[in-house]
Amino acid sequence: MEFLKILCLAILSAVVYGIIQDQVTARICVEYFTVAHPPVFPTTSPTLLAFGWGIIATWWVGFILGIPAAALARWGKSPTLAAKELIRPIAVLLGVMAFCACAAGLTGYGLAHHGLLRLAPWLADSVSPEKHAALLADGAAHLASYASGFLGGVALCFWIWWQRRKRLARALAATVRATMP
Repeated sequence: MEFLKILCLAILSAVVYGIIQDQVTARICVEYFTVAHPPVFPTTSPTLLAFGWGIIATWWVGFILGIPAAALARWGKSPTLAAKELIRPIAVLLGVMAFCACAAGLTGYGLAHHGLLRLAPWLADSVSPEKHAALLADGAAHLASYASGFLGGVALCFWIWWQRRKRLARALAATVRATMP
């Protein structure tokens, strides 16, 4: 049951992060969702697009990273970790992702504003020129979230493994101390 709790925590965390990020980026450049993405939702509402894409684009990331995290936390003979013990590390990961997204978005905007980063011609023709830098900022923010989320997810899995190893070492040391005269 705890395995499923961890998996659900990972999926829910990814989806909530995705919705929040999309609420921001949809307001920066709604064309990121209406032009640069396939039409999935018949709306131009930033709020509705952010909810829809926030779910579609992130649930699977939480699932893919949640499986090894749950397996590392629960399987094996070492002392296990519960879902509630992963809330803080996941929150830290989401905070790092948000920082990376902001930094990448600002960088992307600055590079595009100065002509150092440009949209692909097919996309540039479909978006008004005054929105190019904003769309590139959104794209950079999203790419940074995926990259930092993936790397951070791998780091989280390593952290889980490390915590279980530490707990096992402590348990073994306590057993040895208890058996010594």
